[in-house]
Amino acid sequence: MLGSMKAAARRLTLEIVGWTLLVAGIAALVLPGPGLLMVFAGMAVLSQQYDWAERRVEPLRLRAMRAAAYGVAKPSRIVASGFGVLWMWAWGVVWCLDPAVPSWWSLPDSFWLPGGLATGVSLVASGFLALALLAWSYRRFHGQPEELRELERDIDRADAA
Repeated sequence: MLGSMKAAARRLTLEIVGWTLLVAGIAALVLPGPGLLMVFAGMAVLSQQYDWAERRVEPLRLRAMRAAAYGVAKPSRIVASGFGVLWMWAWGVVWCLDPAVPSWWSLPDSFWLPGGLATGVSLVASGFLALALLAWSYRRFHGQPEELRELERDIDRADAA
């Protein structure tokens, strides 16, 4: 009986964590935050419970790796990503400072910098995460076209399966 209770508690915990990460990740695709990472993490957790999720985790992982490789394939992409990090940090600081609503703002005041400090902190943290991922991608893929070719083959195999 105790074993079945543990199994049920584990299953419930995985369900809650997996679905929470998946839904929050989908929301973070349009809101500040690491949306794709959260979607992948949610799918990875749900893959322990559902066959449909397990079938999608590996193709999703491979496509994320391909995107990381493309992101550091050219110097212009690396520079653009670096500016993206700086842009995120700048907006995060603006959100954290919570400046007064400017006179040119034509929408209701409640639409000015929604989310307040939490959004600012999320933007700054996402910038650090993006910088870490950029550095990892650079070390893993930059100047190694054979790695990208191997990823493409793996994606083709995963799609055929």
